Amino acid sequence: MTAPTTADASAKTAPAPTRQPLGTLLRAHLACARMEFRAALTYRTAYLSSFAMMLLQIWLLTVVWKALYDGRAEVDGLGLTTMTAYATLTTLQYQLVSPWRSSPIDQRVREGKVAVDLLRPVGFPGQMLAGQLGWASAAVPVLLVALPFALLIGAGQAPASTAAALAYPVALLGALLVNQLLGLLLGMVSFWTLEVSGALMTYRFVAQFFSGALVPLWFMPGPVRAAAEWLPFQATAYTPAAVYLGQVEGLGVPAALGVQLAWIAALGALAAFVWSRARRRVMSQGG
Repeated sequence: MTAPTTADASAKTAPAPTRQPLGTLLRAHLACARMEFRAALTYRTAYLSSFAMMLLQIWLLTVVWKALYDGRAEVDGLGLTTMTAYATLTTLQYQLVSPWRSSPIDQRVREGKVAVDLLRPVGFPGQMLAGQLGWASAAVPVLLVALPFALLIGAGQAPASTAAALAYPVALLGALLVNQLLGLLLGMVSFWTLEVSGALMTYRFVAQFFSGALVPLWFMPGPVRAAAEWLPFQATAYTPAAVYLGQVEGLGVPAALGVQLAWIAALGALAAFVWSRARRRVMSQGG
């Protein structure tokens, strides 16, 4: 039996936000992003610890792949340099795409701060999504500092082609949006459970494995790869890395970007549906 969500609001159901001019909405969402960006930088110990773990993961993956190759130049047509470059790239980009805190929703629901969010002139999901993107963007300056060490521990490689270099930023943006929408959906579960830490631990394990962040999809057994290709997680790590390294090329590139776009649309629609149900659970304190 789950407890109902309580918020110090004035009505049992949250009022729908009034329509605002586009410029006002953009400024409001940017303000939400800035607040979370600054908040992320205040958690210096946690953030630096996550980057230390990132470098450790790059080193461990590099050691493992070198051991698996066992002196062979190629395995299934893929050289060791490409594999270590893949491990380095996916670990670096995953730090940006999937930061250690996915969403602030569960904390705001538990503390009743969601009532303040609902009084703002912009929609709650938009506020939270903007805040998540602001939190994720705080990784950029530290990633730039960590990049030389990551390349020293692992391996770097130039984009496979000019087309790959142009498509990679688009694929990385798609990966970021897919992952943030998944984080938004996970956060909104707290309107029913109040606590999502257990679900978050399971989600992170499943997401990191099926995203291809640890093992690229081309090395997965057939049934496992088929499952990964039908899940949204591969769009968050494997797709941008495969585009960058030329493992997806030609017509495969727009097809991969199209899959990302389809998942963004599907997850956005699902988030809107879940929020329409979650709003009904927002009750006035003691009501």
